[in-house]
Amino acid sequence: MFWFYPDLERLENQIQELEYDPKLVFYGSSTFTSWTQLTTTFREHNPVNLGFGGSTLAACTWFFDRIFENIKEIDAIVIYAGDNDLGEGRHPEEVLLFLENLLLKIKTKYGNVQCTCVSIKPSIARKHLLKSIHFTNSRIKKLMDTDDNFHFVNIYDALLDKNGKPNGIYFEEDGLHFNAIGYNLLTQALQTQPKIFPIRILERIQ
Repeated sequence: MFWFYPDLERLENQIQELEYDPKLVFYGSSTFTSWTQLTTTFREHNPVNLGFGGSTLAACTWFFDRIFENIKEIDAIVIYAGDNDLGEGRHPEEVLLFLENLLLKIKTKYGNVQCTCVSIKPSIARKHLLKSIHFTNSRIKKLMDTDDNFHFVNIYDALLDKNGKPNGIYFEEDGLHFNAIGYNLLTQALQTQPKIFPIRILERIQ
């Protein structure tokens, strides 16, 4: 996984240059990396965007200890990954195993922080994987339901058209990444789920 090293160095520098202690972490693939308005949208939560392009849940798990080494305490983490794992041919059960491992690492380092997993999106570029994506999301939801500090945010259904196919209005021309409309949908999905933010974050912004 050496091809991720330039991105890892970028994240390490970003963490070092932060002028505040990050409390709300976004961690995952390019769905977060390309979200240019993320830190502005959630600025009251002391956010940090730790997405790195092309990352899989396997990579997120593998590099967790390195990336989070100098982040001593957080309140909440939002995860988006698994999309690229399925795109590379991994089985849904493998994706689930990586997520279980990642959640264990988070709990071991940070205790009972709020962990939110965003469902894998049904993109046009990966419409041939819709059945696998849907099944993977169902398994992820079941896993996230096992702990009061775990939360699942479903954006899958909202991204489908009336025929049950990926709706092109939400995606860039590549059919894979969100456009502004897609990010607005993701923002609304997160902001209407107050349980993903711990009480102390909510108290800080009131």
